[in-house]
Amino acid sequence: MGIADDLMQGLGISDPVIRLGVTGLSRAGKTVFITSLVANLLDRGRMAALRAAADGSLKAAWLQPQPDDTVPRFDYERHLAAMTGPDPHWPEGTRHVSQLRLSLRIQPRGLIAGWRGQQVLHLDIVDYPGEWLLDLRLMEKDFDQWSQEVLDRMAGRPGAGDFRAALAATDPARFDETAAQALAAAYTSHLHLAREAGWSDCTPGRFLMPGELDGSPALTFTPLPQEMRATPLGREFARRFGAYKARVVKPFFRDHFARIDRQVVLMDVLGAIHAGPPAVEDMRRAMADILTAFRPGRAGWLAQLLGSRRVGRILFAATKADHLHHIQHPRLTAITAAMLREARDRADFSGARTEAMSIAALRTTTEEMIREAGEELPAVRGTLMDGRQAAFYPGELPANPAELLVPASQGATRWLDGDYAIMDFAPAPGTLRPGDGPPHIRLDRAAEFLIGDRL
Repeated sequence: MGIADDLMQGLGISDPVIRLGVTGLSRAGKTVFITSLVANLLDRGRMAALRAAADGSLKAAWLQPQPDDTVPRFDYERHLAAMTGPDPHWPEGTRHVSQLRLSLRIQPRGLIAGWRGQQVLHLDIVDYPGEWLLDLRLMEKDFDQWSQEVLDRMAGRPGAGDFRAALAATDPARFDETAAQALAAAYTSHLHLAREAGWSDCTPGRFLMPGELDGSPALTFTPLPQEMRATPLGREFARRFGAYKARVVKPFFRDHFARIDRQVVLMDVLGAIHAGPPAVEDMRRAMADILTAFRPGRAGWLAQLLGSRRVGRILFAATKADHLHHIQHPRLTAITAAMLREARDRADFSGARTEAMSIAALRTTTEEMIREAGEELPAVRGTLMDGRQAAFYPGELPANPAELLVPASQGATRWLDGDYAIMDFAPAPGTLRPGDGPPHIRLDRAAEFLIGDRL
């Protein structure tokens, strides 16, 4: 929706629109979340906690052509077939910005219900590659600051040694494109390895998902130590860093990110806990930095008329709650809320409503108790990626989030009092009943928080 559409909506000429941004880092489940949310809004049998679905005021939902002709459509049908077909599997992850419009027909409640007819609300869901979000905080940094921060936190991450070796072998006294490409390749390899090992803060994000920019000068630079920054190599890398911000990051922020009304931030908290204290602290810091790029709060009528939005509601969702027995879900939610305390306080203070929640957009497991060493343990059972069935107890999360977050913030390299495991489950085979969307955990509560006030 462009400025003209914003103006029409502000004047009351067109149907109201909510732009819902779905963001998060790699493997947090953005594609699954959007697919299951749309399917469960189309067939609302599992959406009891969405008040408009429960009381019948949400009369109908249907997909429409998206309003932005230059933005790829989110491939809902293909993703749903992957998740719920005869051979269920996880759909491909997000690799570019995409969008989907879901239109909702609503009967107003209360005193006005008798004389006011049904209304249509358009829900524009925008999917962002999580890796690109990390770049938004680069807008406030120069090349020297970014380089120093990246190099300071690089120690101990996979691939860091190879990149530093490539730096040491490079002559910065002259700029050579071949040498620059070799350095960029080594740094990109480090970023991929770090992401696979569970690290969240891997910038620039487009190095991980370059798309049409692959091989361009805008993606051919690396952080440099202080002694190399005043050299021909350093000056050129600084110039390219500036071009990356101006021509890649800023247009993304202006054209997509800054126009969001409601926001979902998906987090694979369990994956970070399994990776260890450094990954937990890295996720906490990365998410706090990302959220500085949001403009949370309530926009006035003039700002809305001019097309400038502010995020009114932000949901922080710890995904893959189905990997835990339900008795541990409150602990996962508490850990998520504690990880994001600083960022949430900032958003709450500026007027946005925020919520932390543990969800599973597609439930893949059932619950059972298993006996191990003479003890009954709350476990989950599901289909592994190789097709085998397994019951799994991941370990007990602490009741006090500080037992995880304090060691992480203090630089601990491993957990002293617990060993937290994870298992990769495949989508469970099954047949959806007429009127039901895919099985989930608290997706209806997430929808109620995000859009329930407008239904």
